[in-house]
Amino acid sequence: MKVIIFICAFFLANPLYAVEMDDDPLLALVKIDQLEKTDIGDDNDTAWEAQAWIGKDLNKLWLKTEGDIVDGDVEEAEFQLLYSRAIAPFWDAQIGWRHDVKPTPNRNWLAIGVQGLAPYFFETDVALFIGQKGNVGLRTQFEYEFLLTQKWILSPEIEANFFSKNDSDVAIGSGLSDVNVGLRLRYEIKREFAPYIGVEWTKSYGNTADYIAAEGEDSSELQWILGLRAWF
Repeated sequence: MKVIIFICAFFLANPLYAVEMDDDPLLALVKIDQLEKTDIGDDNDTAWEAQAWIGKDLNKLWLKTEGDIVDGDVEEAEFQLLYSRAIAPFWDAQIGWRHDVKPTPNRNWLAIGVQGLAPYFFETDVALFIGQKGNVGLRTQFEYEFLLTQKWILSPEIEANFFSKNDSDVAIGSGLSDVNVGLRLRYEIKREFAPYIGVEWTKSYGNTADYIAAEGEDSSELQWILGLRAWF
């Protein structure tokens, strides 16, 4: 009886010993950041941006994808498969592979980046891409959420892409290639499901703008969007 009392007292005083070894369970998340119709009232093209992960507290496997469908054809499509390691509260370091399915010819990159919450709760995703023929790309993404009410959330975001070399085959120019600025207002029917409306401005620069102009397209575009954000 004394032994039982001693064991109970020991675990009550040391709760970490009282849990089983599965206190770091295997978890998973799928998040659709953007699934939207663009050019509302005109072509009604489609864009997507999504990510998913599976793993434990410190180590995870990530899948990221984004792209655009224009006039019924996939114009841009990208996939990333990444190993992620927590390096600080709210911050992960990531390394893996990025594959550009479209535009063609396909491109493959070594991806190295960090993702997390910067001071003042800016959602941050910064990645360095080392590609074929020594081309190096840098992508910076920042997003912030203003809680107008418990249901209505206004989310400004900005993305910029830089490259070290020209790649005329896929219309990439060296230096600052493009900037994308968006503003989305969503209504959370519940936290996991939120339709939204918004506006997005995209601008290409330098040789990237020249490549786009040579294809008869505009280097600057303003679009109204209607979309859905969800996670499970």
